[in-house]
Amino acid sequence: MGTVRLTRSIDFSASLRLRRGDLSERENEQLFGPLGARHGHNYHLEVTLRGEPDPVTGMVLDLKELKAVLEREIMERFDHRDLNSDTPYFEKDPPTPENVARVIHRLLRAALPEGMLDRIRLQPESDLWVDVVEPEGAP
Repeated sequence: MGTVRLTRSIDFSASLRLRRGDLSERENEQLFGPLGARHGHNYHLEVTLRGEPDPVTGMVLDLKELKAVLEREIMERFDHRDLNSDTPYFEKDPPTPENVARVIHRLLRAALPEGMLDRIRLQPESDLWVDVVEPEGAP
């Protein structure tokens, strides 16, 4: 039949400040400038799965299951949260768009059936996005 790619999107809001936990306030200020101040983003996240549609259901994955995974892994962890203080993911590394996308990718890769995650696209601003792509044939 052939591989199908299925994309679902969600939106969430979070506050953050770019800072490294191992640097002083002054060093963080010099490194990140105004982005070191508390600010927020309305993130748009696209999650693309790949696979062969089930011969009985015709689905790559039941959309109710995908919605439940996104609610549990993304919305509950990040929506209306402070990425620096309300999550354990950015204690040392700053919550740059690249780092947030990598964390989301890692969480979804672990939560979805093996080999099903194709890519994620995180868009913190209308003119900026980050893609994290699984290599073809990755388990």
